[in-house]
Amino acid sequence: MIMFVTCCQKFAVKRLFENSTHIILEIRITYVRREDASADCQWLYFENKSEALIKLWLKSSDSSPVVEEQFFEQGYLKFNCQQATFIEKFNSAQYTLERKPSEQLTEQLGILIHNYLS
Repeated sequence: MIMFVTCCQKFAVKRLFENSTHIILEIRITYVRREDASADCQWLYFENKSEALIKLWLKSSDSSPVVEEQFFEQGYLKFNCQQATFIEKFNSAQYTLERKPSEQLTEQLGILIHNYLS
């Protein structure tokens, strides 16, 4: 897990999924501790073309030893140790993403996330 420390803001990338047009990642916010540890985690959606960074609002999740599923207000993410599929709720667009090591988060996106958390 990679840690970004920028100007008192800290977050760790827990999961990173990417294709040529989109990035979906789960981060753990480390500069604030809450009683509810799940509140320290957020899922984010990044569109390369528009450079839009959007928080995915988690509604529920499910997991098995092989597959995990996250149900968001904006869509559905199903993933395993190699890839993910994201289906948008409002237009049913579907994206296949490859799982990447946390260390492959770009500096540009790291700065964008830092600004989002500020």
